[in-house]
Amino acid sequence: MFERKIESELKEWKESLSQKKKAFLLKGLRQVGKTVIIKKFAKENFENVIYINFKVQIGMKKAFVDDLTVDTIIRNLSFLNSDYEFIPYKTVLIFDEIQECAGARSSIKSFMEDGRYDIIASGSLLGIKGYNRKYRGGVAVGYEHTVYMKPMDFEEFLWAKGIDKNNIQYLKDCFNKKEKISTPIHEAMFRYFKEYICVGGMPAVVDSYIKNNNYGSALKEQRDILEGYKDDFGKHLNENEEEEIDEVLLGRINKVYNSIPSQLAKENNKFMYSNIEKKGTSSKFDPAIQWLVDYGLINYSYNLRLLETPLEGNKIDNIFKLFVSDTGLYISMLEDGSAQNIMLGDMGQYKGHIYENIIADAFSKMKKPLYYYSKDSGLEIDFITRYENEIYLVEVKAKNGNVKSAKTIMNNNKTYKEVKGLIKLGKYNIGENNNILTIPYYLAFLLN
Repeated sequence: MFERKIESELKEWKESLSQKKKAFLLKGLRQVGKTVIIKKFAKENFENVIYINFKVQIGMKKAFVDDLTVDTIIRNLSFLNSDYEFIPYKTVLIFDEIQECAGARSSIKSFMEDGRYDIIASGSLLGIKGYNRKYRGGVAVGYEHTVYMKPMDFEEFLWAKGIDKNNIQYLKDCFNKKEKISTPIHEAMFRYFKEYICVGGMPAVVDSYIKNNNYGSALKEQRDILEGYKDDFGKHLNENEEEEIDEVLLGRINKVYNSIPSQLAKENNKFMYSNIEKKGTSSKFDPAIQWLVDYGLINYSYNLRLLETPLEGNKIDNIFKLFVSDTGLYISMLEDGSAQNIMLGDMGQYKGHIYENIIADAFSKMKKPLYYYSKDSGLEIDFITRYENEIYLVEVKAKNGNVKSAKTIMNNNKTYKEVKGLIKLGKYNIGENNNILTIPYYLAFLLN
């Protein structure tokens, strides 16, 4: 069982319960480790744990059909499973795959107002609008603390590999002091980072890779996961909470999904509907794109009108790039041999966008919104981000190259007065000069 950063957020939630009762609601892509981590946390922090998976234990939905008072629900659950023991003020209820049971989601308000029992809920399809038609606005605002769980970041990958935490702390100290990293550690981290690019952060994939010391077994796991995701495409629950598939939406989701490698491989990887089909339009494919974003498989990166705060207020809604939320899964979508090429340092035409995807991946796991800057004049910046509460340009370099666009912007203080500096990510060591911070790819997770 791997150590995950989400555990600290669960601890903070439990400590806050004495001040205000809220359920902990964990959203996230399938297979990111939600169930494992909440079961582990519950076992370690509560005297009594009751676990219900509404996708598997379908009969448990009957406990939430009519009266949603706590005593009625407890009585119903006890009747449906005589092994359940409800100890007031010492019990946590885990509602897994809660999107499958509208009544359970609606009952959260009653449980929180009652105060005798705590709730941790999770779901893989919670973010998809209209997935369960029974919801109809029945979710109580103010009674849920919502957290999104992502695949493992590079630091968590290092923990999984058993890398000494003192060495990881050394990297953080070097970053904070802007001092160069020693050559042996620097070279070792690049080797680990290449592994991470290929393996990614899905716990089952990482586990397979570490146990077998073989990328082939990891690749099989990745492709199995993707096939499982495809089974979810276009699904929703009808009024009776029975699974249905929107066949039209399914076809469009599949077309968007299949176009992702070619979309990213373009020199200017702005999303193009014509890459999906010759006469593709936003009205036809935007719902499919949004479905995949809400599901958690891909992330938007929006072009910005202006390099001014608030960045969200300056995004252009209809000009964007798409990145896969786990780069390991993205590599598995490419042809066989791609991972081996990465490990050998020969990525051909894919080099630039693979590194862009891994940085988008890192930013997303830090809960950073993704933005870039592109103008018809030729100015092109890979990412724009807030760092130390200032606007920074971010350039991702597959090889040592110039940063002409970034320098043009930084030299025009009148137009771009809010731009503080440039962060260059590449095969570099740490360095800082004239508002340009140079760091190796593998330290992107520290740009928080």
